[in-house]
Amino acid sequence: QVQLVESGGGLVQPGGSLRLSCAASRSISNFYHMGWYRQAPGKQRDLVATITTVGATNYADSVKGRSLISRENGKNTVYLQMNGLKPEDAAVYYCYASSGTYTYWGQGTQVTVSS
Repeated sequence: QVQLVESGGGLVQPGGSLRLSCAASRSISNFYHMGWYRQAPGKQRDLVATITTVGATNYADSVKGRSLISRENGKNTVYLQMNGLKPEDAAVYYCYASSGTYTYWGQGTQVTVSS
């Protein structure tokens, strides 16, 4: 079907920035919604940001104003730029793609925020 591979996670200092990438194995034109969830140890998986095929975006209140999701269909890739990172942002970040019928998930990329 489709594979989603996240990259760009790692260790960053508080206040720093990361750009996460989600590369799909084929065209993402059929996925109306794509975006990111995150899950910290002992916590539920929470929505971070979404983007539609026409570029409409939504953000969780916790990241609004310091994060930017973008979608480049020609590269089959969705990005999440995160600025002003806080310790509470530390989590495994998962990319998802939804056609309205099925939802697919990547394997996750870990973000650690520590000095």
